Amino acid sequence: MRTTSRPVQWGVLGAGRIARSFIAGLRAVEDAELAAVGSRSAATARAFADEFAIPRAHGGYRELAEDPDVDVVYVATPHPFHHAATLLCLEAGKHVLCEKPLAINAAETAEMIAAARRCDRFLMEAMWTRFSPAMREVARVVADGEIGEVRMLTADFGGYRAFDPADRAYAPELGGGALLDLGIYPLALASQFLGPITAITAQATLAPTGVDARAGLVVTGAGGGIGSLACALDAEQATRAVVSGTKGRVEIEHFYNADAFTLHLTGRETREFTFPRQVNGYEYEAAEVTRLVREDERESSLMPLDETLSIARLLDEARRQVGVRYPGEDRPAAVGTHRGDASGRP
Repeated sequence: MRTTSRPVQWGVLGAGRIARSFIAGLRAVEDAELAAVGSRSAATARAFADEFAIPRAHGGYRELAEDPDVDVVYVATPHPFHHAATLLCLEAGKHVLCEKPLAINAAETAEMIAAARRCDRFLMEAMWTRFSPAMREVARVVADGEIGEVRMLTADFGGYRAFDPADRAYAPELGGGALLDLGIYPLALASQFLGPITAITAQATLAPTGVDARAGLVVTGAGGGIGSLACALDAEQATRAVVSGTKGRVEIEHFYNADAFTLHLTGRETREFTFPRQVNGYEYEAAEVTRLVREDERESSLMPLDETLSIARLLDEARRQVGVRYPGEDRPAAVGTHRGDASGRP
């Protein structure tokens, strides 16, 4: 247990859009204080610190990692930089909450997890979906058997953004593509409610830059449940999930940051559940990490590291099947597995 009574001191590594959203949520968390920000540019760090009244600004990630007054760092950089930034912070003795995906592939993910265990530090992938009161109640409803045995799950996540090779979402050097940005949400949902995923089949259409513009996944859980999942950078989707069992189903609108769901019980009543957010949804994962760091824990039971690694391996396999590779990944492209590509680049 931590022996100090002071609030848990947070540092934010990165000064982009997602860092801004996380800070808004973090500010609502009791026992947490935002102590420092680190950016590659001293000027950017200083401007960000001034905007959010953050006490210290560091013009470099190492300076933030070595700040003696920071307990835990939120890594908010683009995907390909998660690995190096997280290792830097762990090895400097900091606990880490890292944005999803934890890394661009399973090999990097495994290295980060091994480093956290070697350094005896807390590490968690920022799968904020799991920590909202609405989704915690969905998990309870399913675990208590209210919808019976889970047999099917459907989930999609996507929105239209015009193709632009300079857009991070379409840039392979920045880990772009629908699967890593958006598909990780329905895949994590399937992992949560279908149990360990034992099989995955993927199809995709690639953008001219070679990343997946849209993808569909069919997965099978250890108990035989089947998930039908979809994600897209270039199509408006409902961003809706349905968990179906032998006695009923749960329907969740905007499941990635849900504040409500509907429970349908076969031949019985339909019940609506509503959980207004305190701020924007980020406060719940921030509160959980703050609590776990305070209690000297090393991982979260709601988003355990072994499951994060399992999901990373599934994403690797999905990318292998559709022919998406990122710069620096030392593996050949899959042959004969890509389907539906109208753009021509493997």
